[in-house]
Amino acid sequence: MNGPRIRSDIADLYIFRRKPGVEFLQLRRVGGSSHGTWHPVMGRIEAGETAPQAMLREANEETGLTPDFILGFWALGTAFPAYLPPRDTGEDECVLLAPRLAAEVKPGWEPVLNDEHDAQRWISAEDADGMFMWPTQRAAVRELLEMLKPGSLAEPGLRLSIPNR
Repeated sequence: MNGPRIRSDIADLYIFRRKPGVEFLQLRRVGGSSHGTWHPVMGRIEAGETAPQAMLREANEETGLTPDFILGFWALGTAFPAYLPPRDTGEDECVLLAPRLAAEVKPGWEPVLNDEHDAQRWISAEDADGMFMWPTQRAAVRELLEMLKPGSLAEPGLRLSIPNR
């Protein structure tokens, strides 16, 4: 096959809380090509899983989040489009189309990190645009903030039931 293949087996989960303002959780990666960078929860969708199931599993593995601490769960309307060049690890080049989801957590919930991350931070919505690495991550934050505005037509249509609750 010539050219990059298309992948859609990775997804993002934007965990947020309202304090009165909106804050987003970021995790700092340890190891690999993303070492030292800040991201939302990210992970692979395993065989037989939906993207929402995968992101709740990944959130639990990476932060200890369980469905009992989730107030709301949404699919964002756009997928994460990215080109990933060939890597020294042997991975082929690909175009990634990753589903994006968002979860609002209860006040007071704090992550318990696994060994994939060495730090976490909550960042304000005002600061988020300058603190997410990828333009597509910044776009996801803007989309989520727009969806959360009172009277949003998107919010009820993109709301999901929480798997395993």
